[in-house]
Amino acid sequence: MASDTRNRMLEAAVTALRRHGVAGMSFSEILAASGAARGAIYHHFPGGKTQLVAEAAELNGREVGARFAQLPATTPRQVVVDFLSLVRPVLLESTTGNSCAVAAVAMGYDTAPDETLLHASATAFASWVDVLADRLTRAGLPHAEAYDLATTLIALLEGAHVLCRASASIEPFDRMCRTAEALAPQGR
Repeated sequence: MASDTRNRMLEAAVTALRRHGVAGMSFSEILAASGAARGAIYHHFPGGKTQLVAEAAELNGREVGARFAQLPATTPRQVVVDFLSLVRPVLLESTTGNSCAVAAVAMGYDTAPDETLLHASATAFASWVDVLADRLTRAGLPHAEAYDLATTLIALLEGAHVLCRASASIEPFDRMCRTAEALAPQGR
């Protein structure tokens, strides 16, 4: 039961981070969305908001990485096309105000960067690059090129979140997709 409560709180934190970022996320929102009692915050997250946010970023990082790991590794270009198709619904959500929970954690400090949060977000982003590079390598791209392209795809994804949110339109992502697909290698 306690594990279920903790998991619900983490899922609620991911959602809150996507909607409001770190600064806008409140314990009240997490408690209401998870159905947890007031004392549950410090029982499950004795490190307070920093621990909750860092663990939410780690959870979201693992969940997204698992979806990326399911991409078929046919050709490098097909990996890119499949990746773009996979993330498109998430970018559509950006047009209405949602964003990437991991990016929210990376950018979520008010003054000086919080090393715990930076580490959590950097680890999640690096794992996504690793997974995509693996898919691209299995599809025939040399290791170094696979990492370069995987890093570019994650940068494209995160930049698209910002542009789609700012413009309330999926059009920036669609333009990025056309360019990414045109630049992706056919295969080896």
